[in-house]
Amino acid sequence: MRSPQGRLAELGLTLPAVPAALAAYLPAVRSGDLIFTAGQLPLVDGVPIALGLVGADVTEEQAVECARQAALNGLAAAAETAGGLDRIARVIKVVVYVAGVPEYTGQPKVANGASELLGEVFGPAGQHARSAVGVASLPLNAPVEVELVLQMEPDPPRIVSA
Repeated sequence: MRSPQGRLAELGLTLPAVPAALAAYLPAVRSGDLIFTAGQLPLVDGVPIALGLVGADVTEEQAVECARQAALNGLAAAAETAGGLDRIARVIKVVVYVAGVPEYTGQPKVANGASELLGEVFGPAGQHARSAVGVASLPLNAPVEVELVLQMEPDPPRIVSA
């Protein structure tokens, strides 16, 4: 069985540098064995891969790719916090926000871009609970934003000498 890092490599992907926070927050925070990411935008080298509303400026197919990229950025933030992608045991929850025209209702299809990437990287441990939410706008005029909740592998036992 391949590790998440190995599966990522098989997909021809690498974790990007963690995008800088746009305001006063951290890209990811650990609490116990859980990692919560901040909302991640579909940035590549700090630049959004698409701008605008789904159904007007951005096609549904482009939005699916945005969700995939935002999830990859989330994995980068989580891996940095966990001490490596292979320290992440499973995906617990994914929230995908989709900025679209008022009549757009394809948020679940867009969210599949994130969900499918996570399944490819983590296999069965990538199955998760999910919310796909339509919104009027997102930061930087991005069409998609993704949040992740992930569970870490247990910390190795500490050996304490007397």
